[in-house]
Amino acid sequence: MDMPYRQVDRIAKLVPSNPANPVTLTQALNEEDELKKERDSDEQVAELIRVSCQLEGLYRHASTHAAGLVIGDRPLPELVPLYRDPRSDMPVTQFNMKWVEKAGLVKFDFLGLKTLTVLEQTLALIARRGIELTLDDIPLQDDKTFDMLSRGDTVGVFQLESSGMRDVLRGLKPDRFEDIIAVVALYRPGPMENIPNYVARKHGQEEVHYMHPWLEPVLSETYGIMIYQEQVQQAAQVLAGYTLGGADILRRAMGKKIQAEMDAQRETFVAGAAGNDISPKLASDIFDQINAFAGYGFNKSHAAAYALIAWQTAWLKANYPAEFLAASMTLDAGNTDKLSVFKQDCVSHGIAILPPCVNTSEARFIVEEVDGVLAVRYALGAIRNVGMEAMAALVTERQANGPFASVDDFADRLAGSLSKRFLENLIKAGAFDRLVNNRAQLLAGLDAIVGHGQAVRRERESDQENLFGGVADTQLKIVLPNVPESGSKDRLDHEFSALGLYISAHPLDDYADRLQSLGVVSSGEIEAVVQERGSGCRVNLAGIVTSKQIRTSARGNRFAFVQFTDQSGVFEVTLFSDALSAARDHLDSEAPLLVKADARQEEGGIRLLVQNVMPLDAVAYQGTKEVELQISHPDALEGIRQGLERDGAGAVTLKICVNIDGKIVKINIPGRHRLSAGFRQMIKALPGVDSVRDIS
Repeated sequence: MDMPYRQVDRIAKLVPSNPANPVTLTQALNEEDELKKERDSDEQVAELIRVSCQLEGLYRHASTHAAGLVIGDRPLPELVPLYRDPRSDMPVTQFNMKWVEKAGLVKFDFLGLKTLTVLEQTLALIARRGIELTLDDIPLQDDKTFDMLSRGDTVGVFQLESSGMRDVLRGLKPDRFEDIIAVVALYRPGPMENIPNYVARKHGQEEVHYMHPWLEPVLSETYGIMIYQEQVQQAAQVLAGYTLGGADILRRAMGKKIQAEMDAQRETFVAGAAGNDISPKLASDIFDQINAFAGYGFNKSHAAAYALIAWQTAWLKANYPAEFLAASMTLDAGNTDKLSVFKQDCVSHGIAILPPCVNTSEARFIVEEVDGVLAVRYALGAIRNVGMEAMAALVTERQANGPFASVDDFADRLAGSLSKRFLENLIKAGAFDRLVNNRAQLLAGLDAIVGHGQAVRRERESDQENLFGGVADTQLKIVLPNVPESGSKDRLDHEFSALGLYISAHPLDDYADRLQSLGVVSSGEIEAVVQERGSGCRVNLAGIVTSKQIRTSARGNRFAFVQFTDQSGVFEVTLFSDALSAARDHLDSEAPLLVKADARQEEGGIRLLVQNVMPLDAVAYQGTKEVELQISHPDALEGIRQGLERDGAGAVTLKICVNIDGKIVKINIPGRHRLSAGFRQMIKALPGVDSVRDIS
């Protein structure tokens, strides 16, 4: 129908999502006024909904169960029809998971969780410090871990890291492993409505009720709330004399909601309860209440297994945060959004992120000790366009033959794998800073370095001695161009292009003293702010544009999705036609921007609708007409002059104050200047500059 994906996605999200009891489009139209409004106000949307109602219920595609394997007592083609998925070498059954069992096959689910690899790698990193630890050594009671969970400090913790789950944990304040099992089972559509009751009863704010006194031993662990399928079975066993096998049939009948089966089970339940002197009326009422819970009950065995992994990750984060975060970053090395989140979490835990280095980094993220404090060393394999295998080979060479002594040594020893793109990203990421602390010089000398490596490789492949007896390749030196080092902005731009995030600094760091006064919210704080102020609240954000997509709606209006980066990570905003038209020039610049947006809580997360975009420089120093520099040495003047030339013209006058023979002499610098945040940070770092003061 040639409709924009975002528009269709927005309309689809108006249909209530309830996996336990899916809502049809017809039901949604009867219940959701906003959906009806969309249909009635737009002919194309009306056509979309009409066609969708006709298609509803049909199979969209052939899909393969993510973890299900079936086993038979003879070759599978003799039992079921098979289908070959073009994306896989493994044949799959044409029957779904319910019908394969009726056909005589046994189905097993083998779930692959990357969290298990995170745990394994965390233990391996801890072992490097001489601490031998296994998962079996982790206790199920640890105050440090419970304190961390109660703060909602769960970035990277299996099952517990979503913002909603963090809110639950802050209210729950778990202090026993059983709480983790319960919250894993409850935090799903349907049972979520019981979370407030569970929390209130745990903290004595609500009285615990039992449907029958005999149920207290069954439900005391969960404060009288039926959470697990096993509790359904136990209730039937205790109250109505069911066998556990019979209780399992009851549980399945309740889950299927087949009326004939339910009527038969009700009779069995009431008759069994009568044998325990429970009246038919009370027994029928209890049956109805159990049935209400059984519709979305979770089996405790599954919840407990997940809770154990959640606890293990939480315990490792609480007790060995550096190793845990390093392992987590390795498993998400190709996901810069996740790396930004983990990097920010490192900062909040006081763990430094060390830049990549050809002489200390490994292909994966590792932990180093610096002045007695643990830090995470950035992985070479997480640098863009270098390849994990190539970085593993680099590390193997270094471990076998020692650190690289120079760029020449590096080019000689890795001559077989050098490429311009490979080297360029290593340089931009800062991986050669310990060998040559001038990235601009290395970038300018790329051709020389690659050419040297190619010459060495050709000579080795020729298997012939040269004029100098086969040792000339180690004597030839790479001559790098004599160019000055790039400015801090260029270094940060290069770093971002190579890593997908800033690690040594961020362009917004120059505005640190101004962001707070402007009421700027970091990307990591958006969800908390929306929960505090409410959906639709206005927020101020600051960031650098990293990408943008401009689209045309079905009505011909232009709109855009723009991604920004700030010190906390990455955030995306939406601009409709008016805001996009006003902001177009600013979005094309590389300057930091101040974004005013309405933050709306939607089903898929927070949506940021932009109202206004302005250059941060213009807002941060608005009202400043004059800047006064206090200097104590004339050597600073040349640096100030060069900085003014690079920064460009503006609307601010500059005055330099210098102490000469005990007298303060004020020098008015001709012209008007921009005096950006970058310029201010640069001159503050100059020897001889004592202070920078704004005069309104």
